[in-house]
Amino acid sequence: MKIAFRPKLLDCLPGYDKAQFGKDLAAGITVGVLALPLAMAFAIASGLSPTAGIWTAIVAGFIVAALGGSRVQIGGPTGAFIPIVYGIVAAHGVTNLLGATMLAGAMLLAMGIARMGQLIRFIPVTVVIGFTNGIAVVIFLAQLKDFFGLSIDNLPAEFFARIKVLAAHAHTVDLPTLGLSLACFIFLLFYNRLAQTLRFLQRAPGPLAVLLLGTVAAFALDLPVETIGSRFNGIPQELPAFGLPALSIHDFGKLISPAITIALLGAIESLLSARVADSQIDDRHDPNQELIAQGLANMAAPLFGGFAATGAIARTSTNVKSGGRTPVAGMIHAVVLIGIVLIAAPLAAYVPLATLSAIVMVVAINMGEWHHFRELRRFSYNYRIILLATFFVTVLFDLTIAVELGMVLASLFFIYRMSELTRVERRPLREEASEPRFLYPDGSMRVAAWQLFGSLFFGAVNKLEALLDPAAGHPEVVILDMTQLIQLDTTGLEGLDNLLDKLKKRGCTLLVCGLNSQPGSLLYRSGFIDHLGDENVCPDLSAALARAYILLPNLMGGSDEDY
Repeated sequence: MKIAFRPKLLDCLPGYDKAQFGKDLAAGITVGVLALPLAMAFAIASGLSPTAGIWTAIVAGFIVAALGGSRVQIGGPTGAFIPIVYGIVAAHGVTNLLGATMLAGAMLLAMGIARMGQLIRFIPVTVVIGFTNGIAVVIFLAQLKDFFGLSIDNLPAEFFARIKVLAAHAHTVDLPTLGLSLACFIFLLFYNRLAQTLRFLQRAPGPLAVLLLGTVAAFALDLPVETIGSRFNGIPQELPAFGLPALSIHDFGKLISPAITIALLGAIESLLSARVADSQIDDRHDPNQELIAQGLANMAAPLFGGFAATGAIARTSTNVKSGGRTPVAGMIHAVVLIGIVLIAAPLAAYVPLATLSAIVMVVAINMGEWHHFRELRRFSYNYRIILLATFFVTVLFDLTIAVELGMVLASLFFIYRMSELTRVERRPLREEASEPRFLYPDGSMRVAAWQLFGSLFFGAVNKLEALLDPAAGHPEVVILDMTQLIQLDTTGLEGLDNLLDKLKKRGCTLLVCGLNSQPGSLLYRSGFIDHLGDENVCPDLSAALARAYILLPNLMGGSDEDY
């Protein structure tokens, strides 16, 4: 198998000029500044240090931009990973999270090399909407601890245990923390509207503005709230230690399931983000190259203490709106983050966790596609069941189980729908009924014609049983008109084989006509036609009736010339 490795960067370099570099520079700086508060907030919400989030954005962001299949994709930690990463950290620890992330990276790399990028698009939109909204709810619930300043040492990852702990500690609300959180939340929620009135706010991304104002307010008012400095001792003003996670061979068995979850979500999120970006810049990304880059990014980030990363829709859209049109903007965004760490890291110690919690809550609200719930009544029961089942299982149990359940339900409903569209109908032979040779003495037909519609597959093969129903009479020749049959699978083929054998035992001859390319190819390759006889394959119904006329013995007396 030939491996196609061609980053989008190579297509952008020819003709690259100073004018485009200026636009990419401005976009890279804007996205880099926006990425800082988000990276810290997502890391803390995932049960990690803010440093882990920043270096994930730096390492993964640079690799995704430099080696990816999209011109404008920005990679880094995202809100969708919060419940996944938090659950892994709670169950297996940070070291095993790094191992699971690297294993997920290897899976994504293998998917890209195997050219499986297009397969991700087979996931139904109902499943994507269901788990996206479910993740948003999980993220929102996970932030209640820091939003209200509750005195909880460790918040469980499991839904019912989490609700129980939150309810048990509801009386420990810290009013200064709640006041700051609520102010930041409301400000950020209505930031875009405020920016339309207050022009100077348009120069700064909402999360950055809230981060700065919340930090200044907490410092100026001397609010007794928890900060990055009090919980994490700030952010080191240096490069992180480089090295492999300390894993043993025995750890990998329990990391396979978490790694699959990370890889699946990473693939879906990154390709969804790339598709959104394509519509904004009128371009087309390479999904396989994007998976390769995502795989390499997730394999590299843990070497610097980072964790799971994927394409970030909000930062990618900001990149596009800021003028970024090549991967250079994404690479600059990573360099900007490095500069911030090396220059302004000590200031991060004053950032209140309540402010970061408010940022994550607004991200959770914005990432959910809540209007689909309002519009459910417009869609079929199948659509509602798949979406709601995926949503509730994501919230109550696990994303992997939710996606698996959603895919199973979608597949079952699709099979049922296709089987409903497949029809086997008796074709009336009104004109032919006057032919004496086609009639028994009692007037019943010696020839029966049936027409197949749609796809004869494992979910619809039972419909062939209608041809053997005693109520259908006892014809000596059965004609199957396959003009409208567009697809046949091996189970359908076996059903035709069984039908042929049973008709032969009755002394009945089977004729087929109007074969289309796919069903015809399978019938010939499988040997079915050899069993049936080439002479019993006809181009159309008229030819099949002419063949039936020859096959039927004369019951009325006289010679063939009399008819």
